[in-house]
Amino acid sequence: MIKVLPRNIARFIFLILIQVFIFNNIQFSGYINPYIYILFILLLPFETPKWMLLVTAAFLGLTIDIFSDTLGMHTIATLFLAFLRPFVLNLISPRDGYESGTFPRVAYYGINWFTKYASILIVAHHFVLFYIEIFRFGNFFSTFFRVILSTIFSLTFIVLSQFFVYRR
Repeated sequence: MIKVLPRNIARFIFLILIQVFIFNNIQFSGYINPYIYILFILLLPFETPKWMLLVTAAFLGLTIDIFSDTLGMHTIATLFLAFLRPFVLNLISPRDGYESGTFPRVAYYGINWFTKYASILIVAHHFVLFYIEIFRFGNFFSTFFRVILSTIFSLTFIVLSQFFVYRR
């Protein structure tokens, strides 16, 4: 865990900078908002303790909230994602479980496994984020459409990052 700490700190800073300076400025018709900063939580080692997942998610969400001026919306959504992550990993685990020393990445478990894992968590994150943003269910279907489109867009960037940035 200690030997991956410098790499995780660099990834944390890189994803925040990319999110704040590039992806926060991408918005198509008010429906597509890519959020790739959650890749940090998605790629944490399997052995990461639950309490550390939650603390890290809170800090990540708070940092994005500070830069985006969103008053805790990203913090809540990212905490929800971190809370769900162990359940999702358990739900989609391989028959023999996860191998020691591996990470939740395409290189270790394949594109189908990673897409399933990431899409479940991204939908959950975006659902909480966008419904907190409007804070009512009056526009349920238009907000749900926004969740789906943003999930597809975010998932595309996250899966592509697995091929261009992250290798074993």
